[in-house]
Amino acid sequence: QVQLVESGGGLVQPGGSLRLSCAASGSVSRAYSMGWFRQAPGKQRELVAVLYNDGSTNYGDFAKGRFTISGDNANNMVYLQMNSLKPEDTAIYYCKRVQSAAAYWGQGTQVTVSS
Repeated sequence: QVQLVESGGGLVQPGGSLRLSCAASGSVSRAYSMGWFRQAPGKQRELVAVLYNDGSTNYGDFAKGRFTISGDNANNMVYLQMNSLKPEDTAIYYCKRVQSAAAYWGQGTQVTVSS
């Protein structure tokens, strides 16, 4: 099994920044991808950003230009730098890892953007 633990969420004012981290442990092998998804109350879970093992990335339209995903393969970490945060970015942010044709999810970290 693979365990994912997110950290870095919290309360931030509009226009502020947060950096989320996700640490993978357990039966970790080379990942096909690691990414971030989010889910706001009453809404479906949506893609924020994903980093593939070839170094390519994909972002949700709302994240382009404001969020940046990065990874540290040696330490099985993935990060999400979020800038220019808006109240509509308020959600639970989940880390997802795909390896060996299986997908693993973290428990999520709450991000609240409010003045």
